[in-house]
Amino acid sequence: MILLNITGHNVKKLEDPFNLLSGDRYEFFLELEIEEEDELYSEKGVGVRLIFVIDENGPKVSHYHLYERETEKILDFELEEDELLTVFNYCKENLTE
Repeated sequence: MILLNITGHNVKKLEDPFNLLSGDRYEFFLELEIEEEDELYSEKGVGVRLIFVIDENGPKVSHYHLYERETEKILDFELEEDELLTVFNYCKENLTE
């Protein structure tokens, strides 16, 4: 289990020029602080890239992956349910249009 400490983020609204998708989509890049003892720790930093969707069914995390921030290398880890809820709540609270 990763102890999630989100230290910052960047977000941008994704455009759908042909209006093929319902709702609005946002790309979040979350910066994580990971303890050195954790197997996910990297001196190069760790982040989460995700697509956050708001549509007629409400907000949700559509897709995400963990990555090494300095190299952008995708890491083969998944968030646990409580961690994903933390990420969801963070994105919902920090969404700016």
